[in-house]
Amino acid sequence: MNQPPPPVEPPKGPSIADLFAQNVKDAYFDFNKADIRADARDALGKTADFLRQYPQVRVKIEGHCDERGSTEYNIALGDRRANAVKNYLVQLGISADRLTPVSLGKEQPPPPETPYCTDHTEECWQLNRVGHFVMIQ
Repeated sequence: MNQPPPPVEPPKGPSIADLFAQNVKDAYFDFNKADIRADARDALGKTADFLRQYPQVRVKIEGHCDERGSTEYNIALGDRRANAVKNYLVQLGISADRLTPVSLGKEQPPPPETPYCTDHTEECWQLNRVGHFVMIQ
C-alpha cells in the first residue's frame, strides 16, 4: 500500500538574530569625539529602520575607544559615544527604553564579528572607535 509523502515544511526564513546581524549597522567616531558623523547617520538610519520593523528587539549600545588615552578618559568618552548613538536613535523615533548604552572604553575591544584591529595606525584605531550594537535576548 502506498503511503502519501510526508508534508513538506515551508522553508524557514532567516532568524531574528540573522536579520539583526544583516541590518543593524555600527556607528564609527572621529578621534576624541562623540559627534554623530554623516556616515554614522546613514548607518543609524538603517538600524532605526530595522528596530521599527522589529519592535520586540532591544539593544545594548557599547561605546568603544581606541587604545590612546587613559582608562578613565576612555570610559567617559565611550559613555558619551554610546549615549550619542542612543539619543540619535531616539530622535529617529526609537523608544529610549529599548536602548541601553554602556561604555567599554578601551578596556574591552569590540567583539570578533566587528572589524577590530590591533595595529598601531590611524586606519586601525578608526575601526575601534565605535558604537557597537548587541541584541538583548
